[in-house]
Amino acid sequence: MKPFVTKLLYTLGVTVVCGQLQAQSLDQAKKLYNEGQYAEAKPAFEKLVKQSPSNSSYNLWYGVCCYETGDLAAAEKSLSFAVKRRVIEAYRYLGEVYFKTYRFEDAVDMYEQYIEWLEKKKRETESAELRLDILQDAKRMMDKVENIQIIDSVVVDKDDFLSAYTLSEESGRLMSYESFFKKPGVSSSVYMNQKGDKVYYAHPTDENHYCLYTQSRLLDQWGDEKQLPMNVNSTADDNYPFVLPDGVTLYYASQGNDALGGYDLFVTRYNMNSDSYLAPERLGMPFNSPYNDYMIVFDEVKGLGWFVSDRFQPEGQVCVYLFIPNENHDRVETEDVEVKRSRAAVRSIRDSWVAGEDYSKLIQLAHQEIPYGKKEIEKDFDFVVQDNRIYYTWDQIKSPEAKSIYQKVVSLKQQIASDEKKLDALRLDYSKNPGKREQLKTRILDLEAKLEAAVPQVKELEKQARNAEVRYLKK
Repeated sequence: MKPFVTKLLYTLGVTVVCGQLQAQSLDQAKKLYNEGQYAEAKPAFEKLVKQSPSNSSYNLWYGVCCYETGDLAAAEKSLSFAVKRRVIEAYRYLGEVYFKTYRFEDAVDMYEQYIEWLEKKKRETESAELRLDILQDAKRMMDKVENIQIIDSVVVDKDDFLSAYTLSEESGRLMSYESFFKKPGVSSSVYMNQKGDKVYYAHPTDENHYCLYTQSRLLDQWGDEKQLPMNVNSTADDNYPFVLPDGVTLYYASQGNDALGGYDLFVTRYNMNSDSYLAPERLGMPFNSPYNDYMIVFDEVKGLGWFVSDRFQPEGQVCVYLFIPNENHDRVETEDVEVKRSRAAVRSIRDSWVAGEDYSKLIQLAHQEIPYGKKEIEKDFDFVVQDNRIYYTWDQIKSPEAKSIYQKVVSLKQQIASDEKKLDALRLDYSKNPGKREQLKTRILDLEAKLEAAVPQVKELEKQARNAEVRYLKK
């Protein structure tokens, strides 16, 4: 056989064998991919993308594997290429990458294009439209990021996050479900009130999802288990309850109720008159995120709070954040989207600190046990002067003019609180005594009008005090 023919046959043989090996590798990778074994499929798709960087399918599969394994930067690069080539599923996954990286406006845009393609192909759009609603919700939440001072954080094993909480005795106790009920296999926490006569917790139902329950102490034993109503519980997992010392304000985490991603934090309140709970309200950012957020606790004695999140954490670990509650729920006031994004994601807790503030004593206080009745922190008010400047006592206010104005604010707030209590009592009297309703109606309307006029006055006085303090500080 001539050398040229021999060489040609050899080359063709190698090409065929290599093609068979590549096809076999692709088939194996696709099989792993379809089975959801993205980490195992990822290396093969990475190799294929390097060999054929312009192959849109390879970029899609590799991008999805990167997304599912948490490599969001690599996922964005490959999925963006696939989107340029009009690969339909790439729109959805790139939208999810944007969502995970707090680029909610871009996530909405991707899903809107994804739905357009589905409609063109006459495919089902309902699930995509439901997902779009959540993304649009996240976009709105970004405009209302709460100005919270997060003063410390600690990364712990997911199964040991309760070790980061040290509550004052007045705030109750937290413990694991397993340690309280002596039943292994239930991933939940138990909150016990300060009196030690009531607990709140979660455990799986017959439908195999977690629901919230409560029990009361009857003499020397626990009993009378009650499931919280379904306007609090959802059809998904509900877990990690905490109740304020008022006995009516319940915080918990839910994977239902249109949660952004995984667990979201919610608050509801018990209405003693109707023996029911109000519709839950989802907390804003930075408390909630596209990741799992849960176990929010407020210690009113210490003036501190904690919550847990697995955002940007390795598998099996979570971050417990320590923060100063903001009673006024002021927002991060800035037009800089990147600043809002950073504060919402808690990329750096230092971004939320007040300049020149020393938080060391508060951090130390967070780890101290405080017996019932001992007040460690006295706060006169929460006076927000600037995004990163909040006053809590009179001696912090530097401007005499601002102090004089803010005294009017405090006085007016006290009057509003007193009038609100009177109004609640009048409404209760109105509901229970039909014969007095005409007499009570006038008093209720007058008091409602008084309160309606007082609220704008408070806001205006706060603005005047804030401006006066800022002018003084600039001198």
